Amino acid sequence: MPERAGPKVYSIAAHRGFADALVAGLIPRYADKELGLARLTLLLPSSRAVRIVTEAFVRLSGGGMLLPRMAAVGDLDLDETLGPLLDPLGAGSEVPPAADPTLRWLRLADLLREELGPDAPKAPGLLRLAFETGRTMDRLTVEGLELGDLLDERIAGIVGDLASHWQQSTRTFARVQARWLAELAARGEVDAPERRNRLFAHAARRWRERPPAHPVVAAGVTSASPALASLLRVVSELPQGAVILPDLDLSLDEAVWQSLGSAGIPASEGEAPFGERDALAHPQYHLKLLLNRMGVNRGEVDAWHRAGMAAAPPERSRAISNLFLPPEGSAGWVDLKPDQRRLSGVRLMESAHPGEEAQAIALLIRQALEVPKKRVALITPDRGLAGRVVAHLKRWDIVADDTAGRPLPQTPAGRILLLLAEVAAEQATPVPLLSLLTHPLAGAGEGRAVWLDNARALDLALRGPRPSPGLEPLAEIVREQARRGKGSDIAAWWDGVQAILAPLLAGADEVKLGTALARLAEAGEALCGTRLWAEADGRSLSAWLEELRIAADQARTRLAAKDLPGVLRDAMDRVSVRPPWGGHPRVAIYGLLEARMSRADLVICAGLAEGTWPAAPSPEPSLPPPVLRALGVPSGEFRIGLAAHDLAGALGAPEVVLSWAQRSEGGPVIPSRFVLRVQAMLGELAESHRETEAVALARAIDHASPAPAYPRPQPRPSAEQRDVALAVTAIDRLRGDPYQFYAGSILRLRRKDGLDAEPTAAWQGTVVHAVMERWHKNGGGAGELTALAQEELAKMQAHVVTRGLWWPRLSRALEWIDLKIAQDRGEGREVLASEIKGEMTLAGVKVHGRADRIDRRADGRLVVVDYKTGKPPSGGQVKDGFALQLGTLGLIANARGFKDVAGMPDGFEYWSFGKDDKSATGFGYVYEPVADGKKVGIPRDEFLMETQRYLLEAIDKWIKGDEPFTARLNPDLGGYNDYDQLMRLDEWQARGEAEG
Repeated sequence: MPERAGPKVYSIAAHRGFADALVAGLIPRYADKELGLARLTLLLPSSRAVRIVTEAFVRLSGGGMLLPRMAAVGDLDLDETLGPLLDPLGAGSEVPPAADPTLRWLRLADLLREELGPDAPKAPGLLRLAFETGRTMDRLTVEGLELGDLLDERIAGIVGDLASHWQQSTRTFARVQARWLAELAARGEVDAPERRNRLFAHAARRWRERPPAHPVVAAGVTSASPALASLLRVVSELPQGAVILPDLDLSLDEAVWQSLGSAGIPASEGEAPFGERDALAHPQYHLKLLLNRMGVNRGEVDAWHRAGMAAAPPERSRAISNLFLPPEGSAGWVDLKPDQRRLSGVRLMESAHPGEEAQAIALLIRQALEVPKKRVALITPDRGLAGRVVAHLKRWDIVADDTAGRPLPQTPAGRILLLLAEVAAEQATPVPLLSLLTHPLAGAGEGRAVWLDNARALDLALRGPRPSPGLEPLAEIVREQARRGKGSDIAAWWDGVQAILAPLLAGADEVKLGTALARLAEAGEALCGTRLWAEADGRSLSAWLEELRIAADQARTRLAAKDLPGVLRDAMDRVSVRPPWGGHPRVAIYGLLEARMSRADLVICAGLAEGTWPAAPSPEPSLPPPVLRALGVPSGEFRIGLAAHDLAGALGAPEVVLSWAQRSEGGPVIPSRFVLRVQAMLGELAESHRETEAVALARAIDHASPAPAYPRPQPRPSAEQRDVALAVTAIDRLRGDPYQFYAGSILRLRRKDGLDAEPTAAWQGTVVHAVMERWHKNGGGAGELTALAQEELAKMQAHVVTRGLWWPRLSRALEWIDLKIAQDRGEGREVLASEIKGEMTLAGVKVHGRADRIDRRADGRLVVVDYKTGKPPSGGQVKDGFALQLGTLGLIANARGFKDVAGMPDGFEYWSFGKDDKSATGFGYVYEPVADGKKVGIPRDEFLMETQRYLLEAIDKWIKGDEPFTARLNPDLGGYNDYDQLMRLDEWQARGEAEG
């Protein structure tokens, strides 16, 4: 192809497939008989693009070849630096070194704290603000703007017209930037974007003065920064140079092109580079901005002369051009002929929810792989959706890697570090502690089984309310477990764990960030060994950790210990761990940045929901939008245009599926504006583009035949299985809900409390019973109850918050008990026994239980007392035989089943700790479920006899008989629900079977 004068700029249409079309044209144009393409230098936007173009050379070479020299210009969005071609060793004398970005982040936080004074947020918020401030500084630098531009009188006038908070924010930003630039100047450094600009200028000057002897081609670069645009202009004018742009629409009507706006070239002097009516969200806008900054007219751009292997029909590019017309131009859709609106090979797939969308996408990929050599690419900014698809593909042993990577906190190594930080910040509370100890990396190796045995024993011991903070309360719990024979030498195991964690918890309320990171790394390695750093995530964590630690030491950063997890999580979220090697050779999963320049035979664009693709514009917290617009910094809508360009490039594939779900995890969503545009342009043709088969298969793939309706459980165990003793507390359950008795007393299943559980009535009752037992055994001295209760609460290892919330009620109720017992003593009533066990045999069945207290009145008759931390059973429940505890204990006492207790019980009292206005302390009252006038209950002289009748009836039916243990025999009886899930209550109760 003959060289022409002036800038040599080309465009590869969307339908041609950029990488393959690029290589298809480079091979014949720059091939050399001796060295092939080895003399060619290719400037590409990123290292990902280098790999994509390399793969294209392999596909199209037809054999062996020497590849051209490929250099990345460095994608700031991917946090990439320039390669040695543009950052040669010799440039160091002309261009200052770049400042460490991590150190800058921490120093900006210090400067913001000093500037904001008492208004400064806490460490997590302050560091987030520092990061955003640094990003705003970088945006200004990339656009070639300096601090003086921000202090210009024109900008000052705009700031003066804004709200006071924007004025203050702008002033703070300017002061912080000025102080930071002064620090850089003192150290002889510049920020990374500034150094990048200077290196571009250095390369442009060098190539302009001494053009390279070999060809230089810039391909796929779309960044419109002024410094890079100047370099591209130089490349386009080199004797053997060229600039090749992706998807520049050369067929777009000139009037439409002009309607995109000024794009960096204001209509008159003094106007902002970007007009208020500029179509920043259009996919061609950033390319127009790049051409304007290069000084190249669109008419000077030629179409690239080759197409790729995976090219789509040429009319596709025309349809894409029509699809993204500005509002004025899109009014012409009604006049387009069907062949100008039709997107042949493009399908629209709407799913109900993200799970269904991921399953349908996995099916499309699986179906495509049935075709030999067919390549599939999934492009989505939704990392959660990408993860679902990866998981679904494992169903068919298809290993697909998400090349956008995973955030570091979501990897095993990153999670270990965060858990260690949470354990330190929360003083070893159960949830983060057990998450840490049961993590797959913790204790891994030959002793893993023993490690988990001890961790699970500790898990069971910590169930219930949160214990006191720190390691020593946990050590006491472990010692108790050791005494009970739980775990495998759990005491020695805990000593090792405690030695690892103690340094983390030993610090003050405020810690040095560098010191804290060093301790976390030491603890992580002691807990996991070198396995922590062995995989890709561990290596990434190690590099990030060391970089942050060094910067934190230099900046002398300090923060509150409790803020450490939040700070680390925010920082780690910005680190992506990418797989070190690929998965299936014909399946690729990309984020938007990684997908640029890639091509496949089938491209699935997924997650097309508003707020996801395109992402919602995020406002700058440091500078107001009018100031940014006046300075010439593109607003957030500019990124919408980049997202539209990404979609336009993907639409050039031979087959395309546009996928979205009707709702997200949080609720209904609006389809992406791009999808709505596609549907609007297609009009009546939209129905012929629907992809419904994959969605139907996704709904059917896991659909099984309807399971038969689950019946109401009515188990009938054998006579041997029924032959169990009756606990006093289980008799009510047996009569009211036999299934609960079956699950608890025959199957011996017990519900476990959760970690950090709210104090239950059973937990509170345990404390009360322990207090009352000690008090009675100590002689029931006046005023001793409160001190004993405090001791028992301490033994229970209750958290200080739990004690603080429950103590006022408990102490007042105990004061009432003290007063009430003193009053009873004055009336000749004495306490015979407390917390006493007893048993009797009735109809050949052992009945046993524990009485909270048994008193003797002055007339010699007994009173059975039961403590209740809440509301006691009603008289109606007792009368109907569903609250037999007091009566059964009375029967045991009457049968001399309690040691040293003899007499006829005729008092049956519940002593409740509940609120009562008549109580002298406001809490505590006595309730006796005995019929008396209008009061419902069992007559006193019939109380034992009625109780025995109900007992014998229950024994005859369920213990000695063959009555089924029917679930919810009495559906109106509340209070028991430990086994509702086991009996699958919701499945049959809704059908009305509970009434049958």
